Amino acid sequence: MISAHFGRAETFTIVDSETDEVEVVPNTSEHMGGTGLPPELIVSKGAHIMLVGGLGPKAVQMFEQFGIDVFVGATGTVRDVISSWKEGLLEEATDKNVCSEHRH
Repeated sequence: MISAHFGRAETFTIVDSETDEVEVVPNTSEHMGGTGLPPELIVSKGAHIMLVGGLGPKAVQMFEQFGIDVFVGATGTVRDVISSWKEGLLEEATDKNVCSEHRH
């Protein structure tokens, strides 16, 4: 299931859209007692698109700097979210649709 807030997700699921290979990566960022920030972990895995339930503006800015497109509004399973994105049902992250508080 998709976490309601990106930075607090226990794991991140990386899906290769060409091979359908799946990798589940533990969130070892400072949000979970580790080091670094979640976008840094995601970019190190070679991601180009991020599908999330919600995230803060700082994370969106970091993803933009890394050249990763972010889409918000994801709910359900990873498979559900990928289908929603392919159908154009997720919104690209903007200043108006990101979380202003981190209480998720």
